[in-house]
Amino acid sequence: GIQGEFVDGGDLAQWEKALGKPTAAVLFESPSNPMLDIVDIKAVCDMAHKAGAKVVLDNAFATPMLQRPLELGADIVVHSATKYLGGHGTTLAGVVVERGDFPWGNGKFPGMTEPSPGYHGVIFYETFGDFAFTMRCRMETQRVYGAALAPIAAWQILQGIETLPLRMQRHVENTRRIVAFLDAHEAVDKVIYPELPDHPDHELAKKLLPKGCGAVFSFSIKGGRPAGRRFIDALRVFSHLANVGDAKSLVIHPASTTHYRMDEAALQAAGITAGTIRLSIGLEDADDLIEDLSRALYAAQKT
Repeated sequence: GIQGEFVDGGDLAQWEKALGKPTAAVLFESPSNPMLDIVDIKAVCDMAHKAGAKVVLDNAFATPMLQRPLELGADIVVHSATKYLGGHGTTLAGVVVERGDFPWGNGKFPGMTEPSPGYHGVIFYETFGDFAFTMRCRMETQRVYGAALAPIAAWQILQGIETLPLRMQRHVENTRRIVAFLDAHEAVDKVIYPELPDHPDHELAKKLLPKGCGAVFSFSIKGGRPAGRRFIDALRVFSHLANVGDAKSLVIHPASTTHYRMDEAALQAAGITAGTIRLSIGLEDADDLIEDLSRALYAAQKT
C-alpha cells in the first residue's frame, strides 16, 4: 500500500531525512493554507530528484503571476482554477500542468511502464514519453471519472485568466494595506503573512515571491472563539465563505470550517488556534475593507 509521511514544509533537514526512504512522489503547497508557510521549492526539488521522486506542487494561492514552480524544478503543478485563475467564484475547475522531462521509466511508476488495464493495454511511458502523466490523466482518469469541464465553465475560466495579471496586482496591493492595519490593531494578537519581518519564512518569501505573497492570510483575534464569532457576524463587506481567490473579499474561521476534522493537537501543530481568522482579500476599495474590519473588530471585543 501507499505510505505517506508529513514533513514540516520549511525544514529542509526533515525533507532530507524523509527522502532517505524509498519515495515515489513529494506533494506540497507553497504558500500553505492557512498559515502561509513557504517552501524552498528548488532545494526540495533537487533532493527529490536525487531520490528519484517526482515533485507535485499546489500553486493555487500564488498563481503563475507570483510564482513559477516549473522553473524551480517542480515536475507537476496543480491549480484550483476555482480560485484566482477563474477569479469570480463562479466555476469549479482544476488545472494540471506537467513540465515534461521526468524519467517515468525509473522503476518506481509501474502505472506508467506497464500495460494499462483501464485503457486498452496502452503503456503510457512507452507511447507518450515524458508526458505520460498528462496523457494518462486525459485518456484514462478523465474518461473513467468524467472530470471534464462543461463548455461554459471552460469559457468562464479562460475569461478569468485574461485579467489575472491586473487582478493579482490589485489583490496584493489591497492585502498589504490590510495586513498593515491589522498588525497595528490592539484587538489582534498576531498577523501571519510572509511579508512581515516576524514570519519565519520572511527571507525566503522575499527571494521566491518578490511580487507579493498573495492575498490570503490569517490573523488571531483576541478573545478566542466567541470573539471570532462576533467578528464574522459583524462584517458587512466581507462574505462568510470557504472559498478563496474571489473578486470579492471572503472570511472564514478555519477551526470550525475548513479544518474542523482536525483535533486540537493537529490544529496546534498546524499553528491554528480557536481565534484564527482567514481572510481572502478581494478587489474592493481598500478603505471600505478596512472600515468593515475596524467595525467588526470593535464588535468582537464587546462583552
